[in-house]
Amino acid sequence: MTPAPAPVPRSALGVSRSGAVAEIRVGDGSRRNALPGRAWEQLARQVRELGADRSLRVLVIRGYGDTFCAGSDMTDWVDAEAGYVEESFARMEAAFTAIEECPVPVIAEIRGVAAGAGCQLALACDMRFMADGARIGMPIARLGILASPAFAARLVALAGPAVARELLYTGRLVGARGAVALGLADDSGPEEQLAVRTGDIAAVIAQQPPAAIRAAKLAVTAALAPQREAAAGPGRPAVARADFDRAIAAFLGQRSAAAPGPPAAS
Repeated sequence: MTPAPAPVPRSALGVSRSGAVAEIRVGDGSRRNALPGRAWEQLARQVRELGADRSLRVLVIRGYGDTFCAGSDMTDWVDAEAGYVEESFARMEAAFTAIEECPVPVIAEIRGVAAGAGCQLALACDMRFMADGARIGMPIARLGILASPAFAARLVALAGPAVARELLYTGRLVGARGAVALGLADDSGPEEQLAVRTGDIAAVIAQQPPAAIRAAKLAVTAALAPQREAAAGPGRPAVARADFDRAIAAFLGQRSAAAPGPPAAS
């Protein structure tokens, strides 16, 4: 039976504000900041609430501690019915769409890993800055997760179809410099300088006439609209159920038997 959705811990998301720049901190440091389904729902709501504030100029999304986001918390799917899993993916996609539709620029500051849904979270942002040791990618096929057109479209828009195919087929995680070379990230640098780099860019954007920045984001969004509309299409299953159930059980079992560490996520 599908377990009752657990309440989202207060620490699952953190929001702060400094003048015209807001920050959403993802995760609480456990499970490499992987989020359960209800936390993705909370993220979408928080982004939309911030975007409705006309005084906001820039939104920064970063992970708690030394990693960005390892995706969705797979423990949330253990023994879950198909409908609950599908709803979880719908919540993720709603969060990514909220970021893409946010009227101000959204910047992802990436340390550690941005994998699976964490990768999509980063790709939904307008700009991505990575620490030199960070990695990004979509290692989902091995879990029986079926890449959606929307997932593929974000990869294709930034890096082209050839790179999208290779990353989806192999599940390879790309290092920061490689991500910049492929177009998946805007820049990379030493981790100790990452917050300064992000802050500098956010400050420059915040100093521009707000109407012009909002118009620029709207213009780029409109240019990408045909691709996004084509990717939306009819609903498709999110997972190959038998493969998915086996992969989740095996992967979590391997994690629990290994040295202490957080469960992996999609």
